[in-house]
Amino acid sequence: AEKLIGILADYFKGKGVDAEKCYGSVNYDAFKKPLVKGKENSEWVEGAAAVLKAGQALPNYRVLAVNAFLFNNAGAYISQELGYALAWGNELMAKLTEAGFTADEVAKKIKFNFGISSNYFMEIAKFRAARWLWAEIVAAYKPACECACKMVAHAQTSEWNMTVYDAHVNLLRSQTEAMSAALAGVDSITVRPFDKIYQTPDDFSERIARNQQLLLKEECHLDKVVDPSAGSYYIENLTVSIAKQAWELFLATEEAGGFYAALKAGTVQAAVNESNKARHKAVAQRREILLGTNQFPNFNEKAGDKKPVEGKCCCGGDSHTCEKDVDTLVFDRAASEFEALRLETEASGKRPKAFMLTIGNLAMRQARAQYSCNFLACAGYEVVDNLGFETVEAGVEAAMAAKADIVVICSSDDEYAEYAVPAFKALNGRAMFIVAGAPACMDDLKAAGIENFIHVRVNVLDTLKEFNAKLLK
Repeated sequence: AEKLIGILADYFKGKGVDAEKCYGSVNYDAFKKPLVKGKENSEWVEGAAAVLKAGQALPNYRVLAVNAFLFNNAGAYISQELGYALAWGNELMAKLTEAGFTADEVAKKIKFNFGISSNYFMEIAKFRAARWLWAEIVAAYKPACECACKMVAHAQTSEWNMTVYDAHVNLLRSQTEAMSAALAGVDSITVRPFDKIYQTPDDFSERIARNQQLLLKEECHLDKVVDPSAGSYYIENLTVSIAKQAWELFLATEEAGGFYAALKAGTVQAAVNESNKARHKAVAQRREILLGTNQFPNFNEKAGDKKPVEGKCCCGGDSHTCEKDVDTLVFDRAASEFEALRLETEASGKRPKAFMLTIGNLAMRQARAQYSCNFLACAGYEVVDNLGFETVEAGVEAAMAAKADIVVICSSDDEYAEYAVPAFKALNGRAMFIVAGAPACMDDLKAAGIENFIHVRVNVLDTLKEFNAKLLK
């Protein structure tokens, strides 16, 4: 990084440009090694000091990065991203002031790079809390100028919630993310191209990503008002709540010896990876929705040549199996397991067909048929809805004529006691039989041999994995 700064300084000098009028940043990340590569970086203080000294040649360049977006892309909760970002920044302040730099020299060279999740109002509050808390931290070092307490924050849209299937929904996600960051008053924004996670972005996706920002600036004028959410009770309350949680995490990290000590012990990585796991479970149970992936999928979409870009380690191998000194962050996206399931269905060449046997109460059978179609299409199954049948026998015969692999009976809870067992018997093992719902008579239906039930309390991902294991043999 210091070589790059030297090259930049020499370039500006050669062009006759006044370095005082040049603004920018160099992304020197002291802690990427333990967080991403699993390697200790015991000489980070010396490295950061060298970069800081080199950075004096470019007075208005920020050369020390706090890359909190790494936590965001690993599935961290908002309070974790902010709490660890503060601990990271404080580690730079503490160790470099000990190395002989003034508080002003260090603080004015730090740039925070945050991620932005789709939690719209929480993200606005996060950036507001970040400026407040960072000012408190820098003030404790008693800088000569209060201006050193000002946070410079860059924001980039999240990769955690990007999807391969229904990829254009990524545009909607990144647009609301960019809006929340702009309203929160960040200094700069990067919008990730919608196709980034399955290919090298092309000219079209990069152009659209640029235009998303231009729309917000030139047509919505979101950069013209300072802190438009100030005074909003809801956002002010969220700001205080997030600040409180992030501050507690910051203090706990400091009490444990500081940020780098926590990285060496693996506690930061373990905490974020635990959040990743919890959020994956929430996605599997549809408590966290990914439109087009775990809810309301495009029934007829096929991935084709689109495959998720796999993470590679510094050695060029698989980032999961590479040898490491400490545990790294896990960057498995929220959609990764659902995508693997649907890609498995596609690769098998046997696309199961699910037939809705709708009977009885009109409102209930329609609602349950729609629910079941969305549920099963998440695994890439072909779904066939119907207007309704007079008898279960007629429904079963229609399903067999359609060469269905799955028959889903859709009716009301009360009517399942009458229809489910006869339908199961009429089917006689010719296809998988599923009951849509969790009726009071479920135990009786299980006793009759019916095994499969889909409803809002089941784990969608685990259930579909079980179905794939049976249907794709």
